[in-house]
Order: sequence, then C-alpha cells, then structure tokens
Amino acid sequence: MTGVHNLVNFPEELTISPLLPHDTYSTSDFWDKRQLAFGAEAQREGIETYGIAGRVWEAAYLMINYIDHPSTWQFDPPLIDKHLHKRVFLELGSGTGIVAAKIAQAAALSGRDLVIATDLPEVCSLLEKNLSITPKGNSANTQVTSVRPLSWGSYDHAINITRELKLVDDPSGHEHGCITHIICSDLVYFSELLAPLLRTLLHLTSPPSVSIFETQPRIIISYKIRSLSKETPFWSAFGLWFSFEPVIARKIEANNSLSGWQRFGSDIGGDGDLAFIFVARRRPESLNWMIPSEDIDLLGGVGARGTCDKKSDETFETLLLMGLGE
Repeated sequence: MTGVHNLVNFPEELTISPLLPHDTYSTSDFWDKRQLAFGAEAQREGIETYGIAGRVWEAAYLMINYIDHPSTWQFDPPLIDKHLHKRVFLELGSGTGIVAAKIAQAAALSGRDLVIATDLPEVCSLLEKNLSITPKGNSANTQVTSVRPLSWGSYDHAINITRELKLVDDPSGHEHGCITHIICSDLVYFSELLAPLLRTLLHLTSPPSVSIFETQPRIIISYKIRSLSKETPFWSAFGLWFSFEPVIARKIEANNSLSGWQRFGSDIGGDGDLAFIFVARRRPESLNWMIPSEDIDLLGGVGARGTCDKKSDETFETLLLMGLGE
C-alpha cells in the first residue's frame, strides 16, 4: 500500500509551490501565530517530504473562513450546532493539519470538544509535528486534538476510529463516542480517489460507526472546481447517498442593514475556478441499501435507491445551472 500511497502524494511531474493566504481570508491572527507549521518555508519542506499533502490548498483557506469569521458575517447553515453539548470533528485528508488546527483553536474554548485529524499513515508524522507546534497562550489546543491514520476506502481504519471513540469515557457524564462533524477540505480531485473517498464517507455514516439511535454527522466539504469532467462523477454518486446544499452568507453592513444572501465561495484562486462549501447528511433511506464492493459500481450508482442498475444524482449540476456557482 505504501507504494500506492506515494503515487497519490507524488504524482508524475509534480510541480507545486507553497500557497499563502490572500487578503480575502480572515486568518491574519491565526496565520501570524502558525508560521512555523504552515508558512512558506514549512510548506516547502512539507512538499519535499510529503508531496501534495505538504501544501496548503485553496479550499482550506475557504474552510478556515467558515470556521472563524468576522462577527459581521452570517452563515446558513452555520458550522457549529450550539445546542450540542460536545462536538467531535473528524477531518479526512488533513494534510498539513491547518484546518484541524483552526478547529482545535475554536474547540479548545469549550473544553469539551474533540478534533481528530486523519490522513495516510505516512502523512501522520507531518500532522503530529504541525499540530504539536502550539502558539503562545493556546496550550489547550493539543488537549483536544488527536491524529489517526485513515486511508480512504479502508474499512478497518474507519471502524478503528469509531470504536476508539465509543470506548472513551467522558468525565462530564455525556456521551463522547459520536462523530458530529466530518470535515473534507479540497479532497475531490484525482479520479482514482473519488470512489475510495465516497466509500469512507459511507463507512463513517453506516452502522456500526453510527447507530440507528444516533444523529447522523454533518459533513462539511470545501471544494474548488478544477476539472468538472473528472470531478462530476463524484457528486453524481455522492448525491444518491447524501443530501447536500451550498453554504450561503450575508454581511451586516455599517448601518446594521443586512446584505442579500449569496453563495459562500468564489474565485478564490484567481484563476477563474469556482469554490463551494457544501453541507451534507446521509439520506436515512440509504442505510438500507447495499453498498457495492467495486469502485466502478459505487461511482455508477449501483446499489443506490435499492436497485442494481446504474444511476446518478443531478443536485450538483442543478446548482451550477441555477447560477449558484457565479
């Protein structure tokens, strides 16, 4: 498996450089304190050792804005369910760990939340290093963050994490063993990874990971369009198993008036590509469907809606046609 993983993180003719935040990202205070982990030099070293996992990608900055934003912004839906006593955030494909670090910074304030950063086994050392770099005054961050291996498509990796959660005792007496949020930042790109990613999302939202008595975790996906023809098959299959919608935002103006709702995400890379944040939940009826073992069948919609024929969902294309991508 290691050889396969190396091909994923070191594709042929890999030529990438560090990506620093634009002025449009509200990360200044966080960024100033995290240069050692996520700055240009740290990314250069990360890319050399870990390939694409060592770079901060565009949609990660968009996700950070969703996590921590000015008080003059309002989101629908908001990231945090304030009625939840304890939140467990599981991030897939954490890479450098910048999104997990930002969530941990916010989660540490409650003293109850937990952030689990995951990636390929050989990338976990990068996560452990970056997440252990604690800015002055933020020592609580490391207490709410853990790193675990999770290769997409691996049932064993997914189930090991959920089993471990269910064995953790919560001193407050409240249940700890329930993932409340699954975070995916810039993960829809290579064609060969689309089915494994979807399979892992299904593993984490199916029994025994989630019992029929537990609320399904909310899945938050930040996504930058790079190649619609290659990426659309993921959304066509994803929408069969999960309902999803784009996050929208509005601002409180200086005179306290509210701007109109707009899709959150735009041309974040300066190259004409579009970005979204989607919020999704597992379709309840899909818990009774058979998940096909072959990746080609999973992306083709086999098993969805309880039938063996191929099919697709049109939610993503509809959102584009409605102008939500403009």
